[in-house]
Amino acid sequence: MEKVYIYKKFERFWHWSQAALIFFLALTGFEIHDSFQLLGFEIAVAYHRIASYLLLGLIGLSIFWHFTTGEWKQYIPTISKLKAQIQYYTIGMFRNDPHPTIKSARKKLNPLQAMVYLGFKLVMAPIVILSGLLYMYFKTYDANDIIIISDIPLEYIAWAHTIGAFLLLSFIVIHVYMTTTGHTLTTNIKAMLTGWEILDKEDKSTSNSEVEPTKEKEK
Repeated sequence: MEKVYIYKKFERFWHWSQAALIFFLALTGFEIHDSFQLLGFEIAVAYHRIASYLLLGLIGLSIFWHFTTGEWKQYIPTISKLKAQIQYYTIGMFRNDPHPTIKSARKKLNPLQAMVYLGFKLVMAPIVILSGLLYMYFKTYDANDIIIISDIPLEYIAWAHTIGAFLLLSFIVIHVYMTTTGHTLTTNIKAMLTGWEILDKEDKSTSNSEVEPTKEKEK
């Protein structure tokens, strides 16, 4: 076994900040829907709006980082070994079968992860963001002919935002579960906290030229 530096500082900052903001948006969103009482409706709305702006800013930074560092290539989907990866998660890992794909600094995501994360970035997140912006800046006709920001009924926008939010929460629940499928229950979580990932010996020959220069051997 060997520890290899996989996740860079900004990558870890972006990951945990995004998770915290999404959970906070879910908390305030449920209160806005009157699911429970904690902050109060008006405060929940105000905090929900602030958190949404912070998330938009974070998304902007992450897009810039992904394209300037070339990390966007991690999300290029492929069907190579996709079936084997699905079989591993549904059956193989419960039989201690070897992992069908090799992980390295340049190939952090297996085919299934790349496809799901791309869907998160291109489908789930845009649905929530666009519907949220339409909801915040929605205007309709009145006697004085107020300028229309959207001619989509507010009810449809609200439903789209709610459905997108639930899809996002479902993704996070599955994502949290998948973090427990590493060498131990906490291996993947520790890797995203420290940046160091534990790789099997057979991964070493393919990852030597792909990882950060600084690395240490596990005691």
